[in-house]
Order: sequence, then C-alpha cells, then structure tokens
Amino acid sequence: MCKADGSYLKEITRLEKQDLLIIDDFGIQPLDAQSRTMLLEIIEDRHAKRSTIFTSQVPVNKWYEVIGEITIADAILDRIVHDAHRMDLKGESLRKKKAEQQEKTDKN
Repeated sequence: MCKADGSYLKEITRLEKQDLLIIDDFGIQPLDAQSRTMLLEIIEDRHAKRSTIFTSQVPVNKWYEVIGEITIADAILDRIVHDAHRMDLKGESLRKKKAEQQEKTDKN
C-alpha cells in the first residue's frame, strides 16, 4: 500500500530508525518477490545499527525456502543469522496451556 500511495520511502525510513523492530511469526507463508525485496531493504538499512527480533515456528535452516530467491535469501540471512543471538524455545505452547486452563475454569 505504501508504494501505491507514495509513502514507501518514508515508511522504510521510519522502520530503519526504530531502536527495536520485531518481526513476529516469520515464515508462516513464503515471501513473494515484493516482500523479499522489502525485507532485504529493511534488514540492510538496520544491519549493525539497530536491533531486530525475529520470532518463528519455522527452523532457521528452512528460512531459505520461506524467502524463496536464493541470492536474496543469502543476502538477508547473512545479515541476520551470523551475528544473531539465538534462543530455541522448547515446551508446550503457552496459548494451548492457557486455553486448557480456561476450559477447566469454564467447566467448574
């Protein structure tokens, strides 16, 4: 939408200036060409300047498939994976636990 209304560069600049950018649920669906390019621009602008957090249920070794284009995937992953602090979380989904607790409460 930003490209259509002419505010794309302004939005990219705004994202670049944020101290922390959180990209939640990365990889839920494959990126199209436009999304790949936008992600590369954002990551390139922020690289070594600002913090970015990615959350994903997709293992990092599958991110090439999510991004799609191998050359762009290399550029993106080179900037985010090599200097990253990774945390792999294990255990049951907190949403699932909460839903089960709510269900028990509702029955009582």
